[in-house]
Order: sequence, then C-alpha cells, then structure tokens
Amino acid sequence: MGIHFLIFNRGEITMKLFLILGVINGFLAVALGAFGAHGLEGKLTEKALRTWEKAVTYQMFHTGALLATGLLGLKFQSSSLASAGWLFFIGIILFSGSLYVYSTSGIKTFAMITPIGGFAFLIGWVLLGYAVVKFL
Repeated sequence: MGIHFLIFNRGEITMKLFLILGVINGFLAVALGAFGAHGLEGKLTEKALRTWEKAVTYQMFHTGALLATGLLGLKFQSSSLASAGWLFFIGIILFSGSLYVYSTSGIKTFAMITPIGGFAFLIGWVLLGYAVVKFL
C-alpha cells in the first residue's frame, strides 16, 4: 500500500484518514484555543486575539464536519464525501492557518489567503449536503 493509495482511494482508508485528521484537528483546536486565552493574552491586541479566536472556532466547527464526513463515508462510498472531507481539511489549513499566522504576525498577505479557505469550506458543505440528500 503506497501513499498514492492512501491519499486518493475513495474508500474506507480515506474515510478513516478523515477520522484521524478530525481527531488531530480537534486536539489542536482545543490546545490553540487554550494557548490563545492564556499564552497570548496581553501579548496581542484585542483585534488580533479576536482573529485568533475566530481561527479556533472555524477549526473546531470544521473538525466536526471532517469527523461527520469520515463517519458517513464508512457507511456510504461517495466521491462527494471524499471531496468534501479534503475540502474541509484544506479549508482548516488555509482559513484557520492563515488567521493564526496573521493574528500573530500582522502580515496582511496571510489575511488574503483566508477567503480561499472559506471558499473550500463552502464547497465542502455543498458536497456534504449533496451526499446526505443522495444517500439518506
């Protein structure tokens, strides 16, 4: 089993990977939320802290979406579910990741990446909705 099979297989292995990525992102969202509340307080402006909190919130919401996608995908094989899972994961990286970096660095270029992640989230939700309507 090569990495190509693990990443692009639309079957059970991909869905298990989404569950693992969901668990990891859930852990990271809680850890980064705590770090923002306790480690960054007084070090960042209020606006930067709100940006950090928004990154944590969206990461956690989409961690739930990633877990739901993985669970549904174990029952129903669907390219829509697989695509939705990857879009949620990419969205977390681009949306939340860019906001984490922007809030701590102030470099506006990172804030310009955020909408790309938001678009990935939106398409992921559309594909998840399509799969739910199709299979349930």
